[in-house]
Amino acid sequence: MTRGYSLEQDLRLLVNNPKYSDVEILCKDEKKLHGCREILAARSEVFDRLLYNGMKESYEKQISFPKIKSAGMEIILEYIYTGSVKEESLTKDNTVEAFYAADYFQLSDLQDFILKTVKNSTNFAKNYSPELLSKISEKMPLTEDNILLNLLVEAAANISLNNIEFGQLSITGLKYLLSCTYEKENPFATPEYENSYQKVAKELETLVKFIDFRRIKPQILADIIEPLEIIPDKIISNVYQYVALSSNLNLNNTRGISINEICYDVWDKSACGSKLVIEDNGKIVYAPDGCGFQSVRTKIVLEDKGIFEWDVIIEKNCSGSWVGVCAPENLNYEYWAEDQPTGWVLGSRDS
Repeated sequence: MTRGYSLEQDLRLLVNNPKYSDVEILCKDEKKLHGCREILAARSEVFDRLLYNGMKESYEKQISFPKIKSAGMEIILEYIYTGSVKEESLTKDNTVEAFYAADYFQLSDLQDFILKTVKNSTNFAKNYSPELLSKISEKMPLTEDNILLNLLVEAAANISLNNIEFGQLSITGLKYLLSCTYEKENPFATPEYENSYQKVAKELETLVKFIDFRRIKPQILADIIEPLEIIPDKIISNVYQYVALSSNLNLNNTRGISINEICYDVWDKSACGSKLVIEDNGKIVYAPDGCGFQSVRTKIVLEDKGIFEWDVIIEKNCSGSWVGVCAPENLNYEYWAEDQPTGWVLGSRDS
């Protein structure tokens, strides 16, 4: 389209365009977007206070929003620059993020547009409300005045829980749904109790023969599994008989070899600083001269409760070495783990 005919269309050319921007916006997922200080400040009081407060943000090229993902920030920029958002711009993957970001930047008209889109779109209400409810349950506190939350709860309540696909509704989302509808006279598609254990038992028929019930503690069998009436009585009685007659009651609760019993671990090349070198099939890692401080993780992940022990052999002296644990995500292996919130290490420096 030729420039000069549509102000909105021309302004869209500026959205997240480095050519017409003087500030980088670093989002939670570490993606960088681009904006113009004057436009951002003129359209949002939050941006105005941030960019023209006389503090470091007023002069630095980059500003950071550690709680806002780029998916939501992109919608914010589209709205700030053009005064509108294309309906197709909102998807199940960015709607909650955009609503949260609009609340943060105090853009009430954008919030109203998002609510209208969710409410009036058949696809959003029917197909995506469980997923969106799961997302919003992770982003916002449970409050009665959260209009988007109430809208999603209303939509999800009209869908039978039996018809919601596995993974669409998280445990936290289900908790939100049940707590928001508890003792309320609102439509709800799922009965409080459904005698469907026979259906579950039928589904389990083909799997039961592959489950070693001897490895399950008898108390768990008696208190939890047996009352469900989904496992044939013959299998349960066989387990009790085995416990009564067997002299070997030391079966592990995990089939095969538990990862907690493996005698060695190896370093993970996919979770390793670019300058570190892994050798001998992952058993050895070393830092060449000039490497600096980088991190590497082992392949086996420590899970569940318990005490874990391991031996790390340092074959050659070096200026310093650290060993510890880290979270499974959000650790930058190009840098020292101790300087990151997701790493915890103990170490020493060579003197």
